[in-house]
Amino acid sequence: MSEFSYQSFKVLDSEMLNVIIRVAEPEDAASVACFSRKTFYENYSEHNSQKDIKNFFANEFSVASLMSEVGRRQNVVLMAYSLYTLVGYAVLKETPNPPEIKSAIKSIEVSRIYVDDPFKRKGVGNALIKECINYARSKNRENLWLSVWHENAGAIDFFSKWGFSIIGSKIFLLGDNPHINWVMKKDLLK
Repeated sequence: MSEFSYQSFKVLDSEMLNVIIRVAEPEDAASVACFSRKTFYENYSEHNSQKDIKNFFANEFSVASLMSEVGRRQNVVLMAYSLYTLVGYAVLKETPNPPEIKSAIKSIEVSRIYVDDPFKRKGVGNALIKECINYARSKNRENLWLSVWHENAGAIDFFSKWGFSIIGSKIFLLGDNPHINWVMKKDLLK
């Protein structure tokens, strides 16, 4: 069972859909892995060569590596459902802070948050990020941080509306193609 400190099933009334958020269990690993690859491909394939995507999927985003994230002690995977359909997910990780956040500050990373294309702008992302914030607060974290591709204006705007601000940048290498990602942080003590 997950180490989520409050109920692992929550029904949230989102803006347009009723969304159920639950913590992924080991038996969900294959679904999470396939959904991860699908949504990543939908978001980044038009901006990268098929060779780079294929190499990234084979070396860093394999089904096996994605499946191993589910149930790992330092990770929490949140799955969003609407009418029994997986419509989004988020991965929270206990990772070292980026250089822009002092190491003594207790933070947690939103490693990934994706919503299936047909369900974007229907409240799924809001439900997921709200649960990420709730989880971080339940673990007494001071900050929640993430990185987002600097050309993804929609995501940057979304996170800004939730109180995240850009505090730095880092390079995300997809095959041979370097991408600049903004590092964004939300102060949970405010």
